[in-house]
Amino acid sequence: MRRSEINSLIDGAAAFARSCGFLLPPFAFWSPQEWPSKGTEADEIRDCMLGWDLTDFGSGDFPNVGLIMFTIRNGHLSDKRYSKPYCEKMLISDVEQITPMHFHWSKSEDIINRGGGDLAVQVYNSTADEGLDDSDVTVSIDGVARTLSAGGMVTLSPGESIFLPSGLYHKFWGEKEKVLLGEVSTVNDDTRDNRFYEQIGRFPEIEEDEEPRYLLFSEYPDSA
Repeated sequence: MRRSEINSLIDGAAAFARSCGFLLPPFAFWSPQEWPSKGTEADEIRDCMLGWDLTDFGSGDFPNVGLIMFTIRNGHLSDKRYSKPYCEKMLISDVEQITPMHFHWSKSEDIINRGGGDLAVQVYNSTADEGLDDSDVTVSIDGVARTLSAGGMVTLSPGESIFLPSGLYHKFWGEKEKVLLGEVSTVNDDTRDNRFYEQIGRFPEIEEDEEPRYLLFSEYPDSA
């Protein structure tokens, strides 16, 4: 992805969130010039991977295969300084923009449609060898159990949510309009806890065609 594209996407994501009445914390807008002055007081942001995260999943086609995320709060699976057992994210999924089929070995999560269009979610149980199972899938939609056939679809309107336990394959995309999503989960670790059904990239290669206006969580400098 080009840096100019990332800059523009983050500007647009923040504006879209504001239009839905969702405000981000101040560190979302710290500039690359500000970051070197942030000392150990900001280590939780660095160590728990808080902040902006954009990916095209290695597709080179972000408009059709991609996702914008901002991690607001998170714990840490191995660092006892950060004892939060939960994570909260904002996600933005555009119309027909696919987040590929995947599950998490550890994390379980609620995905909440916070506003915009509808969210389409496809689900499969996983097999012991991490394939797609052909058994029925039971999911919880806002506390109401629903049983679907393998590969079944759920459409979430604004205000609705789905619970996705660890080991449950899921794929999703926006319908009708761009969708603002919330994610409430157990501790998140994007470096070790994503099992994609097809082999894909998780973090984008960046072409530096202009100066960054924001840093992604993988780009923070060490403590001052």
